[in-house]
Amino acid sequence: MEPLIIALVLATFFFAAFMKGTAGLGFATTCLGIMASYLDLRLAIPLVIIPSLLSNTMVMIDAGNFWSIFRRFWPLYFSALPGLFLGLWILGSNETDLPRMVLGTTMVLYGAWGLWRGHLSLKQTKPLEMCVGLLTGLINGLTGSQIMPIMPYLMSLNISKDELVQAINTSFTIASLVMLAGLGKLGLISIENMILSTVGIIPVGLGIWLGGKVRRKLPETVFRKIVLALIGLLGLGLVIRGML
Repeated sequence: MEPLIIALVLATFFFAAFMKGTAGLGFATTCLGIMASYLDLRLAIPLVIIPSLLSNTMVMIDAGNFWSIFRRFWPLYFSALPGLFLGLWILGSNETDLPRMVLGTTMVLYGAWGLWRGHLSLKQTKPLEMCVGLLTGLINGLTGSQIMPIMPYLMSLNISKDELVQAINTSFTIASLVMLAGLGKLGLISIENMILSTVGIIPVGLGIWLGGKVRRKLPETVFRKIVLALIGLLGLGLVIRGML
């Protein structure tokens, strides 16, 4: 990999982690959205796996109450697996712009949902949960983004903040492990990529730490809206690029 690309990847890690630390935004979605402008997603997704897996696992351990949450949401987690496998199969067997377009659409929806900040109230049912899991897995396997539509679904339920954090990070961790195995099976993981992904833990940690510092000094609401708008615009750009 060229030195310029390596520098861009590490800078992207830092920026996405800074956004995560400042505004609480999804690291993988932000990171991949930026990387998709200068890398094929088949190269970008493996680079994000290790930093994302590490951060999600740390949050999951810190949140506690894992088994209780797993027993409650196991249909959501298991229904995501067929979608993951299908998304990975499409990712590995096609040389089209479909992954980039789906990622762009996901970013637009994520930005719009975040800016809306409306309140949904849904009842937890297995059929709905399995549909959400399947669609989340499909988008995840195809684009590497883990946030939609599982995040709005979980936030619409009557669960505490700690339960939400555990539920979403358990989903992220399981999906990251499956993605790591699936990408390896497809031959999309190389030693060079894994070394760069591991080194990326340094700028990710620095970005989250610095973002936390900045968050305490800036009006978070205004900053969050600006970042969400930028994510939506970046996603729109990916969609237009894929169409052209």
